[in-house]
Amino acid sequence: MNVNFGPGFHVPLGGAADAAAYERYVGRWSRLFVPALLHAARVKRGDRVLDVAAGPGEGAAQALPAVGETGLVVGADISIAMLRPALIRLNTPAFQPVAADGQALPFSDGSFDAVVCQLGLQFFPEPGQGLEEFRRVLRRGRWAAVCVISAPERAPMWGVLAAAVSRYLPDQRQELHLSFALADPEKLELLFVNAGFQNIRVERELRQDTIDSFADYWDPIEAGTGQLPQAYLALPEPSRRAIRDEVRARLARFESRGRLVMSVEMLIGAGQAR
Repeated sequence: MNVNFGPGFHVPLGGAADAAAYERYVGRWSRLFVPALLHAARVKRGDRVLDVAAGPGEGAAQALPAVGETGLVVGADISIAMLRPALIRLNTPAFQPVAADGQALPFSDGSFDAVVCQLGLQFFPEPGQGLEEFRRVLRRGRWAAVCVISAPERAPMWGVLAAAVSRYLPDQRQELHLSFALADPEKLELLFVNAGFQNIRVERELRQDTIDSFADYWDPIEAGTGQLPQAYLALPEPSRRAIRDEVRARLARFESRGRLVMSVEMLIGAGQAR
């Protein structure tokens, strides 16, 4: 059995994005790291910022106040379905959504003052090619920054689910673990080096959040927006039930008074365009 993912992996081919489900599944964690990402990219007032793999607009939403009224944020994503919620959410001329492949950006050289990519680079078929494009569209001396998920055990809200689903879809195990494909800081740094950046740095960042209950954690997975939720929903009901029971048992160690208190580690890599 195989799951056919749509462009960008998070929405089924031809399907719509459930922005509320995505927010509860990924967004609640993603937004905790956006300030560090924008800081690493040296985003400042008046900048033209390119947000690659913008999705439903969490990064862009925080970048807009940083660039102010004189700045511009362009949100690029290969999935039109993921961009639609961003356009609704960020109804301002200062935000421009563009359907684009991050490995072949439709912009001229030196078009932007900063490039950011929040939880997207690990899904690129060729992440190094993506970073080369980030550097190409940057002005000389300006910065690109990316945020990627660390190792599965350092992101249990996704790592435990990936392990459980992969046992039922062993032929797609590599695809189902793409979220963690750039978890090695040395590998990420080398990608920046090979893409022609200088003054490169990769930092580990840790954040914690509390989910009210296991049901609140699991409900957005049942909605099917996200790579692993899509794979989970493609399985027969007995397999889904077994996965849910396994994930609940493995996450029990994070329970405190009925709530799930979890931490996630991400890597933020940044480099300066020559």
